[in-house]
Amino acid sequence: MRLRTALLATTLMAAAPAAASATTITGPYVNVGGGYNLVQSQHAHISGFAGGASSDENVSSSRYRHQNGFTGFGAFGWGFGNGLRAEVEGVYNYSEINHRTASVANKTRSSDQSYGGFVNVLYDIDLKQFGLDVPVTPFVGVGAGYLWQHYNPTYSYFSNKNTSHLGGTNGGFAYQGIIGAAYDTGIPGLQVTTEYRMIGQPGSFVDGAFSSSANYANGSTGRGHVNFDQRFNHQFILSLRYAFDTAPPAPPAVAPVPAVPVHAPARSYLVFFDWDKATLSARARQIVAEAAQASTHVQTTRIEVNGYTDNSAAHPGPRGEKYNLGLSVRRADSVKAELIRDGVPAAAIDVHGYGEAHPLVPTGPDTREPQNRRVEIILH
Repeated sequence: MRLRTALLATTLMAAAPAAASATTITGPYVNVGGGYNLVQSQHAHISGFAGGASSDENVSSSRYRHQNGFTGFGAFGWGFGNGLRAEVEGVYNYSEINHRTASVANKTRSSDQSYGGFVNVLYDIDLKQFGLDVPVTPFVGVGAGYLWQHYNPTYSYFSNKNTSHLGGTNGGFAYQGIIGAAYDTGIPGLQVTTEYRMIGQPGSFVDGAFSSSANYANGSTGRGHVNFDQRFNHQFILSLRYAFDTAPPAPPAVAPVPAVPVHAPARSYLVFFDWDKATLSARARQIVAEAAQASTHVQTTRIEVNGYTDNSAAHPGPRGEKYNLGLSVRRADSVKAELIRDGVPAAAIDVHGYGEAHPLVPTGPDTREPQNRRVEIILH
């Protein structure tokens, strides 16, 4: 029941919201924390008691039950910026002992403690890679190290009036698994972490590791050895972690420079006509269609359609100049009509006729010049 309650508390702490986005550690960091330490009941194999004589053939088995306890640790580590971290940790564990089988109820009272160190390898899980933009970074890890286990003087009182005393210190290999989550505090580099740890010591205690003595009802005493089987600690921890080399600050924002509007240069198209004609050839219609399409792809506010003629005329003299002026307007009107058929709004088109003025190719009087018989389409 106590284990299930502690697991539920850790789950709720890990699910609590945080105020800032999570941080992946790059560079050195320190971590200090503590919490609840729950030790599973442990089996002990006791040998060497025979009414005052020592004999390895006299073997008994007992089970020691633990109750409340606490743990504290400090660690120094390094984050590699890709979620992977490595750290060296020192740890201290304390646990009460409140019962031993084969003794009168509530007559075993003591405690034990362990201390030592681990080398841990951990991995921070960036939830953003899964599309979750949440302010928490889960992590998992494993560790290996060495712990010294010390039993404080432990007395047990038996129903036959005998008493026994257990005590001693021994060290051995230890390992641990870690599951947790980190939350930013809003202070650069400082995080709060919650985690669950399971520490195991795989049968590292051997004969002679602990001394035990017994006082018998007949007044005799005996001494023997105690071997404990595997030991498991379940720990629920709250800690503070500080990373020294946090991510570099973002470069200062630069005020945007207002863009200077750049007007696209006018685009022009030339349509040529036969002498004394205002009708469009197939090629001329193709050019007008290109101009109409271009007007939809560029920002166009106005379309000029300017008509021209050469300085030859069907009617010579002053009458000829007037005739050519009208011919240039008819040519411009033909182009305008074709633009409208190609989808250009009529209101966007300005038509002008300039007659013999502004020739592309200077010529002598009364000269038929094909390049001067034209209409110019200008997109503004």
